[in-house]
Amino acid sequence: MILYPAIDLKDGQCVRLLKGDMEAATVFGDDPAAQAATFVDAGCAWVHLVDLNGAFAGRPVNAEAVEAILSRVDVPCQLGGGIRDMATIESWLDKGLARVILGTVAVEDPDLVRQAARAFPGKVAVGLDARNGRVATRGWAEETDVMVTDLARQFEDAGVAAIIYTDIDRDGAMAGPNIPATGALARAVDIPVIASGGVSSMDDLLALRDTGVIAGAISGRALYDGAIDLRAALKALQG
Repeated sequence: MILYPAIDLKDGQCVRLLKGDMEAATVFGDDPAAQAATFVDAGCAWVHLVDLNGAFAGRPVNAEAVEAILSRVDVPCQLGGGIRDMATIESWLDKGLARVILGTVAVEDPDLVRQAARAFPGKVAVGLDARNGRVATRGWAEETDVMVTDLARQFEDAGVAAIIYTDIDRDGAMAGPNIPATGALARAVDIPVIASGGVSSMDDLLALRDTGVIAGAISGRALYDGAIDLRAALKALQG
């Protein structure tokens, strides 16, 4: 199972939100590229990036910070937030992103996801963010009646590289991931599923790994707070 350290970007800074609330942001640093380098020095194989402002604006906002990260580190990076058209997808991939994450458009324009996945094999993931099993969009500000598993199944034959499943009510709350829901989603589809939201301890990581069906886990606040030692976690997961 791959551990993805997370860098959430708001106004050019590294932050973590509590349950997706932009007004409940904790700032962890003002040099995202340096933070990414710290993660890479610890041995991570990927870095997970989110343009929080972009998710609300519907367009890239923290591009300068993302580009600084891409120029600083030599591991693949994936980015979500504000990526809602083919031109933006292509632009980010041209700048060196290994993978774009499509969230809002997966609900509003699923054909774009399929088109992008065909055009850029292995470089398009779907971000499914949910409350009580229902997908939320536009920076988690709008809730839909679309069930996570139903939407995920629509992309079974699309060639997407991964599904990133976030339980919004767990995100940033240090309350543990929703392992039953994440595991159920991973068993329902053939697409690799990455868990996000609430990963707050080594025990959480090992429990996700031990499901045998979850391909990856994203952690942010726990790494910044020191609740998870990244170097030790990577070693444990490799072992």
